Amino acid sequence: MTGRTWIKMCGMMRSEDSAAAAEAGVDAVGFVFADSPRRVTPATARLAARALPASVLRFGIFADEAPATIARILEEAELDRAQLHGFEEPMVREVVGSRVVKSFRVADESILNEIRSWNPDLFFLDTFSPHALGGTGRTFDWSIAKQARELGRIVLAGGLHADNVGAAIREVRPFGVDVSSGIEESPGRKDPAKIRAFVDAVREADRALSFEERAAG
Repeated sequence: MTGRTWIKMCGMMRSEDSAAAAEAGVDAVGFVFADSPRRVTPATARLAARALPASVLRFGIFADEAPATIARILEEAELDRAQLHGFEEPMVREVVGSRVVKSFRVADESILNEIRSWNPDLFFLDTFSPHALGGTGRTFDWSIAKQARELGRIVLAGGLHADNVGAAIREVRPFGVDVSSGIEESPGRKDPAKIRAFVDAVREADRALSFEERAAG
């Protein structure tokens, strides 16, 4: 039977937004420490993180940051994972440890070789842009994501919102999905109605797949 799709909501800047995501039933939230209109300070992230239930994982988003700095911010902000969006080398795991999760920005199928070099158990796939590290609001070729499933558990990102996440789940069958701009009123300002609609769309897709598999079996 199809499992429950893991949900992360990223680019949190306000405690009330991360609280709304937790109330809607997400599994994780993300705070950006890279160059972005959604960038926050460790103190802001810590305040929001402390208000979340223990069941919600807290991610810090980094790009080309020194491993020691990543480790320090994770501690200061009281976060659980470091999600890397830059051109980091796998050796960063030697400093930060098992809390590192890599996000790969997909332009074409060549990204599959980069994923193999990391040999991850779980990884994020986002849309490549020369102008932004994420939060572009644009999708990429999901056929590449389907190929990447053979390399580990994938969390699909890039241009997802309530109207297309169901199709993404049906087509790609990812372990999880990640959303930022698709639940926003403006960069960093989340919309509670869009948060709830996104979660509802994911769960509806989960139920539909479970029904299809039971019917086929």
